[in-house]
Amino acid sequence: MREIDVELIAGEVARLCREANCDLPPDVLRALEEARLKEESPQGRRILEEICENAAIAREERIPLCQDTGIALVFVEIGQEVHLTGGSLSEAINRGVARGYREGYLRKSVVADPLRRRNTGDNTPAVIYYDLVPGEVLRVTVMPKGFGSENCTSLGMLKPADGLEGVKRFVVEAVDRAGPNPCPPVTVGVGLGGTADRALLLAKRALLREVGSSHPDPELAALERELLEEVNKLGYGPGGLGGRVTALAVHVEAYPTHIAGLPVGVCINCHAARHRTWEWRGEGDD
Repeated sequence: MREIDVELIAGEVARLCREANCDLPPDVLRALEEARLKEESPQGRRILEEICENAAIAREERIPLCQDTGIALVFVEIGQEVHLTGGSLSEAINRGVARGYREGYLRKSVVADPLRRRNTGDNTPAVIYYDLVPGEVLRVTVMPKGFGSENCTSLGMLKPADGLEGVKRFVVEAVDRAGPNPCPPVTVGVGLGGTADRALLLAKRALLREVGSSHPDPELAALERELLEEVNKLGYGPGGLGGRVTALAVHVEAYPTHIAGLPVGVCINCHAARHRTWEWRGEGDD
């Protein structure tokens, strides 16, 4: 069993918050470049060029990619053989988020109460998801999620008789309802099965996959390709100004479900699909 002081995790979460907001992942940049070559609309190509230029400026000058620096979603995979010392992990993660947003001069966007709307002033609390996994590894991913795209989330509790065609119709209609609001070209996460909350979590986790990667299940991979084609036929294009590339990718994840239901979660990310991961395998590793 390996031990880790939660204060080390707090420091890494702070770094992840800063870097995720300034550095677009290489796979997203590559997808944007490929989209620029594919896009036929002159306006669409110009928007994609500006998105790539914006990403380069953010990286070089260490300023956020977007004015909406998001609510901090933190995905934690913790090995069963990892022993935490020094206090509460959740409290340490929130200390890291507060530090990262303060040190990075990132906009504080979290309100303490959804109705009274008082800003917490440090972008906490984070939304934290824990997975207990075998082994001695700790993996932490920070995803700053802006609400222009988060507000476009959809949940459908379909009937089993709706089948595959019902799923495809629901996903495409969800992206169509979102229109230009989530800052296309978007990445679309789709969660199938489980319960209502599990389907939405699957959809959110699907956004962490390498952009454009195929699901290992051939049927789900084929569904991803078909959905991407149908979504791009909507014609919203980069920036919502028209064009071929409304989405960079559609990622589908699935989970067993009840015989009486077919939950479908759709979670959309804007073109700035920000996230950063730190993996710990023992003292001194990173």
